[in-house]
Amino acid sequence: MKNFYLKQICYLAIVLLSCQTLSAQTESHQAMVDSLAPKPKINTPAPPATPAAPATAHAKKWYDAFSIRGYAQVRYNRLFETNSKLKCDQCDKSIGENGGFFIRRARIIFSGNVHDRVFFYIQPDLASAPSSTTNNFAQIRDLYFDVALDNKKEYRFRIGQSKVPFGFENMQSSQNRLPLDRADPTNSALSNERDLGLTFYYAPAKMRELFAKLVNDGLKGTGDYGMIGLGAYNGQTANKAESNNQPHLVARLTYPFELANGQIMEASIQGYKGKYNLNADLRNVGVRLPANAEFIDERFATTFVLYPKPFGIFAEFNSGLGPEFDKATDSIQVKKLQGGYLTATYRAVVGNQVVMPYLRYQWYRGGKKHEVDARSYDLKEWELGVEWQVYKNFELTAAYTISERRFEDFKLQENLQRGSLMRLQAQLNF
Repeated sequence: MKNFYLKQICYLAIVLLSCQTLSAQTESHQAMVDSLAPKPKINTPAPPATPAAPATAHAKKWYDAFSIRGYAQVRYNRLFETNSKLKCDQCDKSIGENGGFFIRRARIIFSGNVHDRVFFYIQPDLASAPSSTTNNFAQIRDLYFDVALDNKKEYRFRIGQSKVPFGFENMQSSQNRLPLDRADPTNSALSNERDLGLTFYYAPAKMRELFAKLVNDGLKGTGDYGMIGLGAYNGQTANKAESNNQPHLVARLTYPFELANGQIMEASIQGYKGKYNLNADLRNVGVRLPANAEFIDERFATTFVLYPKPFGIFAEFNSGLGPEFDKATDSIQVKKLQGGYLTATYRAVVGNQVVMPYLRYQWYRGGKKHEVDARSYDLKEWELGVEWQVYKNFELTAAYTISERRFEDFKLQENLQRGSLMRLQAQLNF
């Protein structure tokens, strides 16, 4: 029985195979006939093009709009020092007696556009020194956001804690500045250069591009603080509470322009006005002052810059009124102040490295409202230095300073110090 079914299955397979072969031969013959027959001309429309698949929109992540960068500076200020009593509290607390290796700055900057017209900027410093014996405290330096009023971002408001638009060198980043510290005459206006408030900035789009270029090309620009800046701020300086309910007002006008030879110049005028309170933590017991501890605080400054291509000049002068200790009466009074600086430099590009020697002279006569009893200062100082940009991410600066400083308060009187020292700094950029 099994053999019978096996024979039937084989027979059926042979029949199916034969039919398939015959059908293939028939189709092949018909195809040959059709190919020889004349074909009618028919205008057949071309098939519609297959539409391209829509590009998948990349969902922008929160971190795509953010930038993280920063820099750090480590110093040693006591090489060839001739007078350990020569100090500068507002400049660098590691200068002079008991100074040593010092982390001057450790900044991390978070910034980005969270909206087409909203930009944020946060910069903490991890190496703040609240006193000459306490180092490396974290502190907010900048925390602000810009709100643009137009698509080109020519008109914008800056809200928060940021640099007050007064003084070119004050607004210039310490990451870019040539001298190790800002000049006393203009920096005495604003400790840490910042305060909390509201500022309006305006600059045409092309000028904003130029401000960025002056920094990106290593020409020691300030960055974009507008062609016009108008603002109101607390007036007690950064990270300090308002203490008299009267905001300071500030205004600045600057105009950079390019000469026929490619050199770029910038001229500025700026000024601020307000009242400053000398709080109890900045006064010695026994010093005399008004009952409300309130003083007129106003200045006017002019700036001239010839950007280093390759020779450059930075110059500023300011004058005004402010609190100052008067040793004849052991009191703090509103007195005149004035001073300025002149820095000359040359920018040499050697392969992938940049070398910038510089010479600065500064002088100042007046009070420093941020120091104890609004210390009275009389300053004359020379600084000869060189910045060596070894790599994009690493710089070395050496500066030889010859200084004459008289700085006095209620307890520290008849204090005239002269001396010189070599200062060294290594800087990391990331």
